[in-house]
This record gives sequence, C-alpha cells and structure tokens, in this order.
Amino acid sequence: MVETRKVKIGIVQTSCVADTTKNMARAEEAIRHAALRGANIVCLQELFRSLYFCVTENYAPFDLAEPIPGPTTENLKSLAADLGVVIVASLFEKRAAGLYHNSAAVIDADGTYLGKYRKMHIPDDPSFYEKFYFTPGDLGFRVFKTRFGVIGVLICWDQWYPEAARLTTLMGAEMLFYPTAIGWAEGEDPRVCRNQYDAWRTIQRAHAIANGIPVVSINRIGKEGNIVFWGGSFAVDTLGELIHQSPHDRDDIAVFEVDLAKSDTTRQHWPFLRDRRIDAYDGITRRFLDSGSDT
Repeated sequence: MVETRKVKIGIVQTSCVADTTKNMARAEEAIRHAALRGANIVCLQELFRSLYFCVTENYAPFDLAEPIPGPTTENLKSLAADLGVVIVASLFEKRAAGLYHNSAAVIDADGTYLGKYRKMHIPDDPSFYEKFYFTPGDLGFRVFKTRFGVIGVLICWDQWYPEAARLTTLMGAEMLFYPTAIGWAEGEDPRVCRNQYDAWRTIQRAHAIANGIPVVSINRIGKEGNIVFWGGSFAVDTLGELIHQSPHDRDDIAVFEVDLAKSDTTRQHWPFLRDRRIDAYDGITRRFLDSGSDT
C-alpha cells in the first residue's frame, strides 16, 4: 500500500484597506471559513493587517509595527486553539525603538506560539522601498514542527533565492510557505506583466522540484499606490505540478490538499539531494567569483 500523509492547506488572498481593525477582522473570518472547509494549516498574505506601506518612504507607517509575540499573535493563538488549525501570519515587527523587521509568526493548532521567521532578503525597488522600513532578518532560515508537519516559512523577496529554499529544506521542512505582496506597475505593458508573473511562478515551481517538497505562495490583490497586486496565489506539489491557482483580480479563500508522503518517492526518482557536491560549493558564500581569482 502506498503511504500517504495528506494535509489540507488554506490560503487567504484578499485586498486590504487602511483600517487595520477591518483587515484583522476579515482575516479572522477567512481563517474560520477555511477551517470549516477542513483546512489544517492556514497561511495569510504578507503584511495582511495593513495596506502595503512600502510603496513610499514615510515615517507614519512605523506606528503600525508591534512586538512578536504581541497583540495580534495573542488573538491568533486563541483562534488557532479554538479551530484546531496552524496559522502562519506575516506581521510588521517592532523589535526595539528604531528596529523593525518583516516577520512571520507561526502558531500551532493548540494555540502554542512556535516562533517567528524574519525576512532575510529585503528589496529596494521603485514602490517596494522595504529597506527604509525593515532590518534584514538575523534568525537565519527556520523550520517549525507543527501538529500537521514540519513547515518552512519564507517571505516574498526570499522566493527568488534558491539558497533560501534549499537551506530551509535541509533543515527538515516538509513544505514551504511564501506570504507575498507583489504586483505590476500601473499601466505596465501586458506582455511584461505576463512575463513577470510567469517568472515569479516558475522560480517557485523550481524550488518545489529541486527540493522535492510542496510550495505554497499567497499574494494579495488590489491597487495600492501605483502597484496593482497581481494575486495569482498558487500551490504546487513535489514535482512542481499545479495543485491550486487563484485568480488575479478577486479574493480567494481556498482549501486544497497536499500529500507530504510524495516527497520520498519524488526524491527516490529525482535524487537531487543525494547527488549534491557539497565539497565543491564553498564559493556560494562569496559575493562574486572572478575567473582565476580567489577573492
């Protein structure tokens, strides 16, 4: 008999408003809805409590930050325990005066706070001025042993880096979650938009294939500043095959199933972890390698 370890995943793709209370209430309602449909793990989009304030450099949004653990995690702990679901929540963390992170809290199905991941890769692009707000993460890559499996959490810009996915996998992650806020510039050429979205999905499918684990990416929708967030949340299995695809232009509270047992079979047939040449990878820790140079 073929072994299965099926887990139901819930994702929450929504637009956001300026009122953080409304965003929080909407997220809680969505988590309840996903749990009623059988979700075991529910992941929210990046910075779900507010508008994506990084479209500009402004001091006012620092008032949105909170400690982790803090008020939001306390609310979510009660909700997780009540529903029996694992919750992954992306939050604007205030660590100390003048020190902030883009972080994700993980709460187990009994309401236990398991810890947080701090976003390691911080972008600085037009309308994504995250370096103005966030200190790069210093907790390293992390995994969380939940009731329904060992999960790795990475955040948005992290999703472009195979090193992040690989290291989290090597730590024992059985699936990867990417809370995300990514979109097109308003008025962008439709062909460029298609290429950007295809690249975004392709790189994450590659993480699933290279590591033999499911990947789940959760984005927001709606226009904020000059950014049109493209939604399109999705999940793929250990072979990169599409399990779920969300629309680009409307809310989606989706529940779907992943089978964690497929990783073993996938890795038997595609033994990428077996064939890694760990003796030859020292250069990966350098910024750049010039041919014939040791600097």
